[in-house]
Amino acid sequence: MRRSLLGPDHEAFRESVRAFVDRTLKPHHDRFIEQRHIDREVWLEAGRQGLLGLEVPEEHGGGGAGDYRFNAVLGEELSKVSAAMSSCLGIHYDVVAPYLVDLCTEEQKRRWLPRFCSGELVTAIGMTEPSGGSDLAALRSTAVRRDGDWVLNGSKTFITNGFSADLVVVAARTGPEKKARGITLFAVETGMAGFERGRKLDKVGQPESDTAELFFTDVRVPDGNVIGEVDQGFVHMMQRLPQERLGSSIANLAHAGQILEETIAYVKERKAFGQAIGSFQHNKFLLAELVTKIDVTQAFVDRCTEAHTRGELTATDAAKAKYWSAEVQNDVLDACVQLHGGYGYMTEYRVARAWMDARVTKIWAGSNEIMKELIGRDLEL
Repeated sequence: MRRSLLGPDHEAFRESVRAFVDRTLKPHHDRFIEQRHIDREVWLEAGRQGLLGLEVPEEHGGGGAGDYRFNAVLGEELSKVSAAMSSCLGIHYDVVAPYLVDLCTEEQKRRWLPRFCSGELVTAIGMTEPSGGSDLAALRSTAVRRDGDWVLNGSKTFITNGFSADLVVVAARTGPEKKARGITLFAVETGMAGFERGRKLDKVGQPESDTAELFFTDVRVPDGNVIGEVDQGFVHMMQRLPQERLGSSIANLAHAGQILEETIAYVKERKAFGQAIGSFQHNKFLLAELVTKIDVTQAFVDRCTEAHTRGELTATDAAKAKYWSAEVQNDVLDACVQLHGGYGYMTEYRVARAWMDARVTKIWAGSNEIMKELIGRDLEL
């Protein structure tokens, strides 16, 4: 079924993204996996191609697209390379960008956004803590006023781009008695005394994504690095999490869809008992189910993307898209591994790497259990 979400401008943009992917990512992807990070040159080239500042106004070096569908196209094409490519770059242009564009002062925008768009300033967001997981209201990191600055103490974990980021948007508790209403966002920059990175985490999948622990020991953060309003950080995060979850949904589907396409080609060529394994009725029926799951889910995610482009996406619908797309992605990739047989368990095959890469999508951006809780609350249960 032809998708109605995108127009000619979006498809032209897709071609430019594919050219970037073919030239800058695919030839070096194995090396990125081996070294466990993406080269800084990738960021700089993405900046030169105008891919990092889609949501940033032109006066600050961005493209000022004003149309989330361009973000969606970029996320889809990066996900077809690997889940980690979409995750690393997506944290920057899709997750952090709204915080800087919507909440920063003009002085902050002039200071950070031109380099954000050029790829000279790589960003990350520090929400998750070792003891908190999806419970953002239970943050233990603190920031207190001292001699005109904020003094930040605490730690974060599972931070995508954490090892390489030049600026991290960090959530910390500034009003202990206010619970969720006492959280503030800070821009912590490389070189600030007391800001240290722990080990680069050894994950089950997505090795090319540098995921790290972050530690803050009496880090002095000036008022000029406060993002948004003091004590309103939780509200700021809740307002922007639907976009993060929609971006995850878009990436989940594109990632699974690409591997499914490659698996269909594989089962047409792979022979067993004198015939292509795709012609066996069980496999044929299984693939029919998988293709249908992808197509039906794509229709819902496209509707959510349209709604978000109009500024109408609800937190509940974003939760539905995130939860369901992650389930479909993992179901599809597990079946694709099975269809590849023993080869599907070998990491030299893309299907095996994709299977490992995808498992985290049911956990990050709010676990699927939390998504169901949000949906349930909307049902007034």
